[in-house]
Amino acid sequence: MEDPKLRIEELDCSISFSDFPEDVQLCILSFLTPPEISTFACTSKRFVSLCKNDGKLWFSMCDRRWGSKTQIKKWGNGKITYRILYQTLSRWENLIGFWRQGGQATSPPLVFFEWGPSFLTGSRVSPAKDGTYGVVKAPFLWMCLSPEGQVVNFLDPEGRAKISVVDLNSGRPNVLDKDVVPVHLSLMGNTHFVVEEDMGFASSRNGGRPSSSAVNIEGGVVEDVIGYESGSPGTSPNSPDLLMSEIYQYFANRTSPGGDRASRRQRRREKEKQLRRKLESQHFVKIVDCSPTPARPLQGLWKGIYDDMTLGFYLVAYDDIGGISCQKVCDSSGHVCSFTRFISKHPVFWTTDPTFSEFPFSPEEENLYNSRIHLRPNAAADHIHQHLPLTGIEVVSHILSVNLSYDLAIPYMVGTTTNPVHARGRVWQYGDGTFGFGFLQDSFIRDLKHVAKNGCLLDIM
Repeated sequence: MEDPKLRIEELDCSISFSDFPEDVQLCILSFLTPPEISTFACTSKRFVSLCKNDGKLWFSMCDRRWGSKTQIKKWGNGKITYRILYQTLSRWENLIGFWRQGGQATSPPLVFFEWGPSFLTGSRVSPAKDGTYGVVKAPFLWMCLSPEGQVVNFLDPEGRAKISVVDLNSGRPNVLDKDVVPVHLSLMGNTHFVVEEDMGFASSRNGGRPSSSAVNIEGGVVEDVIGYESGSPGTSPNSPDLLMSEIYQYFANRTSPGGDRASRRQRRREKEKQLRRKLESQHFVKIVDCSPTPARPLQGLWKGIYDDMTLGFYLVAYDDIGGISCQKVCDSSGHVCSFTRFISKHPVFWTTDPTFSEFPFSPEEENLYNSRIHLRPNAAADHIHQHLPLTGIEVVSHILSVNLSYDLAIPYMVGTTTNPVHARGRVWQYGDGTFGFGFLQDSFIRDLKHVAKNGCLLDIM
């Protein structure tokens, strides 16, 4: 029987949450969500001030969740509250990863979002064409907070602008308006967002007036940079006043002294107007499960050789009943492709039985693997034409039997067998988590590598 005196002593020695040092309290509370913080604040008057302390509790919450990914104190030049920062980053966190553009894409349709020091950045991603596993990363979208706590997003339609961290922290890019476009990004659930031009950005930065000031860039001065045409009243292309003004300006430039110089300046202004035309809305859909997991080791985006010996992307997905399918992403030529062609409708390989064979393998399986030539970007053509063996072949950890499509993986083999479309093959998974696949009827293995790992792009050109 328990001694009642011992039980009383144990109760007297119990420690409450209030007895912990403040830093321990902050560490514990940082694991809670904002609604849980609000509930906890109602438990005691002593905790109300702690829960409202922006520089302590809300900083701890931001730092615990995103401190290893971005510089918490640098957002908005360090002038915004951490409570606003927590709310904003919570909404933006789902953007991290790969997205594909819907509709008729005017540039590579694959976008990758990642954390920056004090902003979120989205980049267009496409395979390199230099005979390596490299990927080309072009700037696309910057998302940041101004010192006033306002969301400021800039889109780079051409993928050429260079914006420094200082520019993003201030919310004012130090580049010409034609290089980047202020935009709104509207999140629609967890797998869809829309980018639309922010037509009110220029006027909001100038007290409601369109921008009309000189901008200095790379040592030069561009005079009279005018605001967005479609954002100002009375500037419709069909406006009679605008039409008469342009006609008058045209003849004035042709007849007045210095008209040739004025004409050149007018043409430059018209060109800038065209560059500032309203940006069409762009829709993006998230590529979910774009990274492998222990339960789904082949899942995600991969890069490897296409049939024309150029580097391309492959998407491997698991279905609800355990099946696995691999599809090509976009076309191998790198040309602009529509939404319907972005991911091939027909899989390159597939299986309904995702059961791997493990080491040790049979002599037949070992010979099947060791007798093959690995197709990789580095000098892949030499290995095909000269049948040169590759050194440093990866150690195979698992083997998976799959079905394959000649017409998608190796088109030149269509018609060479009694079954011109489908064939049996293997997936060879290597010790480092990557894998290769190939037909039983040929002598090649297409080795695939990671496109991104741990939230970062690999082999960036």
